[in-house]
Amino acid sequence: MISIDRFLSDEQDPKAVEKVIGKLNDLLTTGEELLYLAVQKKPAVNLLPDSIAISNKRIFYCEPGNLGLTMNFKDISWKNIKEVSFKEEFFGSKFICVPQHGENIVTEFIPKIQARKLHQAANEQLEGYKEMLRQQLLEENRASAVNIPLPTQSVFQSPIEIEEAVIVPQSQIEESEDEATLKLRKLKTLYDKQLITQEEYENKKSAILDSL
Repeated sequence: MISIDRFLSDEQDPKAVEKVIGKLNDLLTTGEELLYLAVQKKPAVNLLPDSIAISNKRIFYCEPGNLGLTMNFKDISWKNIKEVSFKEEFFGSKFICVPQHGENIVTEFIPKIQARKLHQAANEQLEGYKEMLRQQLLEENRASAVNIPLPTQSVFQSPIEIEEAVIVPQSQIEESEDEATLKLRKLKTLYDKQLITQEEYENKKSAILDSL
């Protein structure tokens, strides 16, 4: 059971908190934790305030119905939220949730300190979700790069070894370009077909270059 004490730190209405927490306790999924709860405070009559709850998975909008006998819940997960913001006004603040699709969700008369903390908690969770997506994308890109096959490349060869095998400095082959290039190409072909070892390849390559 969720303790309501930590959700009363910013002068939230205790009765509203108790009622909302009692209902939310049955809605939370495995691994889901309630982080903050803000309760609407209307300037005149505030008998049936709306509430907004932040968890590590979503935002809950809690609206009393049937003269307070029932509670209507609407939730939106972080993956479906584009951004959150709040706007301070004379009577409290407006808390604004901008979904990826559809109209903005605006809740008025949230006490200013609660609106600030609500925004902070929501923004932290939203940024955390975006960072998780960025990390997943990086991992997928790394995995894709590792799985791209390189022609005639042994799993024991490094990209550096391949580059050293095919690059012949221009200054070393200018005088006898045709003959030396032909020999190097034939030697590289033998090596690519694994007909000679890397050590034999390096020794013969060095011999060809030294003869220039």
